[in-house]
Amino acid sequence: MSLDKDTLKKLRWLIVFTLLIFVLLWRLDVVILAAGFLLHISAPFLLGAAIAFILSVPMGRIEKTLAGIGGKTSAKKKFLRPLSLILTLVFVIAILALATLVVLPELGRTISSLGRTIQSNLPALIGQIEEIFKDNPEISHWLGSLDLNWESLSEKFLVFFRNGANVVLGSAFSAAQGIFSGVANFVIGFVFACYILIQKEKLALQCRKLLFAYLKAPLVERILEICALTHRTFASFLTGQCLEAVILGTMFFITMTIFRFPYALLVGVLIALTALIPIFGAFIGCFVGTFLILVVNPWQALAFVIMFLILQQIEGNFIYPHVVGGSVGLPSIWVLVAVTIGGNLMGIAGMLLFIPIVSVLYTLLRRDVYARLKNKNLNVS
Repeated sequence: MSLDKDTLKKLRWLIVFTLLIFVLLWRLDVVILAAGFLLHISAPFLLGAAIAFILSVPMGRIEKTLAGIGGKTSAKKKFLRPLSLILTLVFVIAILALATLVVLPELGRTISSLGRTIQSNLPALIGQIEEIFKDNPEISHWLGSLDLNWESLSEKFLVFFRNGANVVLGSAFSAAQGIFSGVANFVIGFVFACYILIQKEKLALQCRKLLFAYLKAPLVERILEICALTHRTFASFLTGQCLEAVILGTMFFITMTIFRFPYALLVGVLIALTALIPIFGAFIGCFVGTFLILVVNPWQALAFVIMFLILQQIEGNFIYPHVVGGSVGLPSIWVLVAVTIGGNLMGIAGMLLFIPIVSVLYTLLRRDVYARLKNKNLNVS
């Protein structure tokens, strides 16, 4: 039996692929170590790519706005991109600074007030404990019957303290190394992100040339189509998530102001920030808000929890699926599925990633299904 060149080529690639899978499974431990090492050294650049993608959404809008102002000149075109990047960084830093200036001082004052409250109520608590011991002689007799070897306990305490000090020093050194490494990765990633944003058209052209040089044209077109869909989906999700967070924070601020709850602005900003975590993030803001109001008025704290549950139901059933789910073209039920699976697999990062990922897969699957139905001349309704 004679085989043509295409069949031989396919057989060669199949043999190579099979051998590669066999080697990977045979030395899986080495593969995992190699993958971890590559991930470690590429972490700053992956972080930079993520920062560049996030900043590209507001930067693109700012750049379009600036491009529409005045005429088109060579000098304007030259400085448009750097100016857009600078304004984007100023915008992001201003939001972070505003949130920090609103949240941290109020939290500090609340914790200080809580400390004063505990200090003022401590004598009464001690008096109640003394009354309990006074009215219960059995407890006093049991405490008196305990045979405690204070010398042995003190020696054990010193040994524990000595070992604990060594552990603490080692942990502090490891933490310092981790902080230094994290800061270095962030700086490298930020610089890398700025380079990407300044030269994104040039980098995109280089990637296209690389793909067309080594792959067939139909496959390259398919890859570029999927990449464009992924970019649009992630950008729409990021925009929708930020819009939903602003809406929810504004709802809490207005409602708390109407019903005269304390810390209306603080809780509104806090819930808007934590609501960036899909669906479940606002509960973090609820916990902190309840703690803050509890120090002032316990009954208002209970009322705040009830108000939060009502607003959360409105947001979860009406606002979030339509704002975020609609922005990524994903039905409401699949938004909930994506958040649940992503949270179980990767925590908060999984919640943020899985909605656009599932949206891309959903869109590709829907296109393929409709194309296959059309080829079969079927009209399933």
